[in-house]
Amino acid sequence: MFSESVSEEALRQDFETLTVSKRLVRSVSQKLRKKNHRGEGGEEDKVRGVSLKCLTLYGRGGGCKVGADTGEELGDPSYRRRSSASDEGKVYKSICGIEDNNFDCFSYGVREKFWKKNNRKDLDLEESVRNSRMHIFLPDDILEMCLVRLPLTSLMNARLVCKKWRHLTTTPRFLQMRREGSCQKPWLFLFGAVKDGYCSGEIHALDVSQDQWHRISADILRGRFMFSVASMQDDIYIVGGCSSLTNFGRVDRSSFKTHKGVLVFSPLTKSWRKASSMKFARSMPILGISEVCSDFSVIQSHQNRHDRQFPRSRVGGVSDVYEDPHRLSLRRQYRNAFDENGPSLLPNRRSYKFIRQRSEQANMKGCKRFVLIAVGGLGSWDEPLNSGEIYDSLSNKWTEIQKLPIDFGVVCAGVVCNGMFYVCSENDKLAGYDIERGFWIGIQTSAFPPHVHEYYPKLVSCNGSLFLLSVSWCEGDGQIGRRNKAVRKLWELDLMYLTWTEVSVHPDAPMDWNPVFVADRNLIFGVEMFKIFGQVLDFFTVCDVSDVEMNWSHISRNHMAHELDASSCMTKTMAVLHL
Repeated sequence: MFSESVSEEALRQDFETLTVSKRLVRSVSQKLRKKNHRGEGGEEDKVRGVSLKCLTLYGRGGGCKVGADTGEELGDPSYRRRSSASDEGKVYKSICGIEDNNFDCFSYGVREKFWKKNNRKDLDLEESVRNSRMHIFLPDDILEMCLVRLPLTSLMNARLVCKKWRHLTTTPRFLQMRREGSCQKPWLFLFGAVKDGYCSGEIHALDVSQDQWHRISADILRGRFMFSVASMQDDIYIVGGCSSLTNFGRVDRSSFKTHKGVLVFSPLTKSWRKASSMKFARSMPILGISEVCSDFSVIQSHQNRHDRQFPRSRVGGVSDVYEDPHRLSLRRQYRNAFDENGPSLLPNRRSYKFIRQRSEQANMKGCKRFVLIAVGGLGSWDEPLNSGEIYDSLSNKWTEIQKLPIDFGVVCAGVVCNGMFYVCSENDKLAGYDIERGFWIGIQTSAFPPHVHEYYPKLVSCNGSLFLLSVSWCEGDGQIGRRNKAVRKLWELDLMYLTWTEVSVHPDAPMDWNPVFVADRNLIFGVEMFKIFGQVLDFFTVCDVSDVEMNWSHISRNHMAHELDASSCMTKTMAVLHL
């Protein structure tokens, strides 16, 4: 008992000296912690790596409030803080007594802040561990396989989740996987919408499988009208067109500028880029697009052929191939051409550079080469054009091709079928441009399908067959010769015997003077727009040529043209993609 009273008196003296030096307070607290605190609290502190029982913290008066009661912070509501000086003695007594050997060096509210800070760190650590586990169980290749099977609308929404998903779904590898997959659905893209007298540049996209319309803003097309579009793989090419000079944005042909620029739109990435411009400005050109082999040479196929007329013709199903099976006349003609123009055909430095660049680009992995042909249309002075040019996707250059004969007439429709670019004129003439050999062939069929003069025929290619849509009068029931009804018919050309055969009749009355028909795989899509009773209506139809009956059906009951102007009926154009 005597020794305990002596040690207690020594401790009291030590505490009185705390007000003299803050350094002594730190040393005394460390000694008492080593001597009296070896319990669960110490073990818990060692686990956390931080000493929570003794910190150099200061009390209200500027010194360390040693022995401050922290029972309330530890979760015991029976404890209350003592704010008077008389209570401090009781605190010291409880520290030095036998009942409680624990003490804290925390000042007011510091322990609670410290615990909150550490708890926040623990929560962040747990969340990061949880996220890391998620990434561990969902590798990029599996995530890529899941995203590549999403519909296009869901894929666009998935790109908004995070930057990683956006980057993953826009890589060339992902786009190639989606292009080769079986989850693609047809989409129709309608261009040339005019609203409130202005060319808004908006693109209306129809998801055929879901019958849902989507509006895509395209400021780059604002003010441009009377252009043509063609689709290849995942891209849409916008060629030519014109814009008003006095009233920008309006469909005004009193003072306008004709463009020769080419834009490329990629719906999968919602990106735009510029391709090489044409050599001549054109509005409403007739386009044809086709894939070619990697060793295709535009320069060799088309040089010194600008002034030549039709060297071949096919009449009544008999071609020069059968008349000259060994092609001796063709070889003799090429030999004479080489003799006359030998020096001009020698490769110079410029052509060698072009060929070397083309061969290097052709070796790129996954590179598909195609050509885009533009013929006809209206020139800068609104004059009809009979010239044409071809665009090579590998060299990104346009090259002039042989002109159409003057007596061929104005080209009104064209399409590529089996490596041949077929065009028809307002004079009911048909010609074909051999893409590989680079010259025109005049084609004379048995009898061109009859059509009303005001309605120009339309050419489409589907499943390797050439089709033509024309409007003609049909006979009334029981009254032969009475022209009381106009119908739109679908004709198929036999490429061997060059005969036209009627295969289907369109169900709608031909109210539109400028309908648009495009084909992809085994489907033919059509759009007709016209104004009636003060409102613009639109009708979208489809025909499956793989079906024996080849019936037409409506694919969109949601009319989106009611807010457009009547001039949209003349400026509209359409492209189809499988996305």
